[in-house]
Amino acid sequence: MLPIISACGIDSYKPSTLQCVAQFGLNRIVKIALIATAVSVLNHASLSFAEGVTADTITIGQSAPLTGPTAELGKQMKAGADAYFESVNQAGGIGGRKLKLITLDDAGDPEKTKANTQKLINEENVLALFGYIGAHTINPIMPVLEKSKVPLIGPVSGDQNLRDSVIRYIFTTRAGYNEEADRLIAQLASRKLTKIALFYTNDANGRAGLAAVDRAMRERKLNIVIFGTVNRNAVNVESAAQTIAKSGAQAIVVVTAANSAAAFIKEIRKLGSAAQISMLSTVGAKTLVTLLGDDSRGVEISQVVPLPFSEAEPLGREYLKRVGGKENASFLSFEGYIAARVLVEGIKRSGKVLTRETLVDGLEKIGAIDLGGFRINYSPINHNGSTMVELTVVGAGGAFRR
Repeated sequence: MLPIISACGIDSYKPSTLQCVAQFGLNRIVKIALIATAVSVLNHASLSFAEGVTADTITIGQSAPLTGPTAELGKQMKAGADAYFESVNQAGGIGGRKLKLITLDDAGDPEKTKANTQKLINEENVLALFGYIGAHTINPIMPVLEKSKVPLIGPVSGDQNLRDSVIRYIFTTRAGYNEEADRLIAQLASRKLTKIALFYTNDANGRAGLAAVDRAMRERKLNIVIFGTVNRNAVNVESAAQTIAKSGAQAIVVVTAANSAAAFIKEIRKLGSAAQISMLSTVGAKTLVTLLGDDSRGVEISQVVPLPFSEAEPLGREYLKRVGGKENASFLSFEGYIAARVLVEGIKRSGKVLTRETLVDGLEKIGAIDLGGFRINYSPINHNGSTMVELTVVGAGGAFRR
C-alpha cells in the first residue's frame, strides 16, 4: 500500500478522521503553548531590559551636586555608594549582574534635577533612583516618581513630607528632622539653654528644619526667641548675625548648608556671642569643619548614621576598609554606603524578574534587619527605614566625638 498524505502528515496507513483531527488539534495546542511561553519570556525580558536590567548589568540613577557650593555633599554620598557597589561587583554582582551607578550633576539646582531625572528615566532607563540631596531638589520630582513609578532610595532629606504617609516609590534610610530636632532641643533644655534662636535657609530645606525645631520646642512649652534667614548658598549673613547676637540667645540652631553656616558662625563669634551652636545633619559635617577650622570647635551636630571613624561595630569596620581608611570617611559617605547596602538588599528580595515594581516589593520585604550596627525597618506600611539619631560635638583638631 502506498503511503498517503493527510492533514496528519505522511503515513503508511490511512488514519480515521477522528484520529487525524485529534492529532492535528494536539499539535496545534502544543504550538500555541510554545508560542505563548516564548512571548511571556520575551515580555519579561523586554520589561526588565527597559527598566535598567540587562543580562549583565543593573543600572541605577542619581542626580546630585558635583559642582557648586554643595558639591561635597553629592561627592561624599556618591563615594560611599560607589564603595559598596564596587565590593558587590568584585564579588560577582547580583545573580551575575554588575551594578552601574550613573550620576548626573545638578549643582543643587532644582531645574537641573528635574531635567536629570527625566534623562535618567527616559534615556538611561534606570531601574531606580538613588541618593538625591535636599528637599529643594527632591520635592519637585515627586510627581515624576509617581507618574513613572520609579523608586527613589536613600534621599538625603529630613523633610516630614517624605515621612508623614507612605509614599510607594520613596524609601528613606535616615531619621527625619523631627527626630533630629527633638534630640537637639532635649539636649539643650537639659543644660538649661532654653533661650533658643534659629538661623535657617529660606528654601524647602530650611523651612522643613524650622517646622521640626518649632515642633520640638512647643512640645517643651518653649518658643523660638528670634529668627534669622539667608537665601540658599548665600553668605551675606551679617544682618541675621547682628539681630540674633543682640537677642542674647543662649543657643542657636542652624539649618543651612555648610558655606552659609560657616559664614554665620564666624560672624556671630566676631560679634562676641558665646551661644551654643547646634546643627542638623544635612549641613555636611566634614565640609563645615574644613571651612571653619578651629572655629568649629564646640559645634554640636545631630547625625543620622553611627560615627564613621569608629571600628567598634562590624558595619563601621566594613565601611572603613572599603573606603580606604578614616582619612576618606565622612558621615555622608557612610550614609551613601548604608543606602547602597539597603538598595542591594531590596534587589536580592525582588524575585526572579527584577523590575521597578518587584524592587519596591523587595524593599518592603526587608522587614527589620541589623546591618551590623545600623538597623533598617521596612514594610508595606512603613518606608521610613531609620529613626536613629546621635549627637556629636566637634573637638580639637576637627575630631568628632559623641
